[in-house]
Amino acid sequence: MSLAAHLRFPKVPLSNGLQIPILGLGTSHYGGFSHDAIVYALTECGVRHIDTAKRYGCEEKLGKAIIESEIPRNDLWVTNKLWPGDYGYKAAKKACLDSCSQMRLHYFDLYLMHWPESLQSCTCSNREMRAETWRALEELYKEGVCRAIGVSNFQVHHLEELKEDCSVVPHVNQVEYHPFQQSNQLMGYCRREGIVFEGYSPLAKGQVLRNPTVLQIAEKYGHTPAQICIRWSIQNGVVTIPKSTKKKRIRENCQVFGFQLEESDMAALGSLHDGRHVTWDSTHVE
Repeated sequence: MSLAAHLRFPKVPLSNGLQIPILGLGTSHYGGFSHDAIVYALTECGVRHIDTAKRYGCEEKLGKAIIESEIPRNDLWVTNKLWPGDYGYKAAKKACLDSCSQMRLHYFDLYLMHWPESLQSCTCSNREMRAETWRALEELYKEGVCRAIGVSNFQVHHLEELKEDCSVVPHVNQVEYHPFQQSNQLMGYCRREGIVFEGYSPLAKGQVLRNPTVLQIAEKYGHTPAQICIRWSIQNGVVTIPKSTKKKRIRENCQVFGFQLEESDMAALGSLHDGRHVTWDSTHVE
């Protein structure tokens, strides 16, 4: 039976008035894309939020899957990311427009700087390059090519500098977030500044699924460990984008709105933070 007919994902308001679905489907490189899985997520599971990046190498294929789904463009939230090799004013504008062309889209709902450090050979500092690149994103935003703009993997000091150097505060900061990596200081800063906090790798690449506390809570609620971790993230108000190329897993990951974790269980999961990263760690980037 299709979930799409009755499942409506809650949305989180951005500072510019747009609303982003709190649950989305992530993609990635190295086998992190499946055409059939994307179409299934959109048509059978009610997913309306898709996250990708130029880095993942699946823009053209993802665009085809979106077209095949026949979901109206206005009903979708599509996020893409600018790779650090395309930083700089002119390169950033070109890369965004090229990505739109690759996906056969007229605009992105959200466009992010993927990383706080540039891969361009440049005599300028990272801060200067971030500011120059962000100026391009601000223009794309004003032109309507990007309905919202943001950053990914930015720490507090990166956001503070960007706020000083530019005119539009990022609408979103997307970072690694799961029970082992909670970034509560960064989350608090984002919320004070009106920046929506979005989390990727909510299952810590599967590591959290074997944790005894998670397993115990999953048994208590009669849900899978993955559902417990995604529910915990969403219940913390975090926009969450689990990745999967398996239809069964995608369906499972979407069934997280029919129950609520008790405060004691939220606290137990919150106590699992040990600071580990399962992806990139940007705390060292100046």
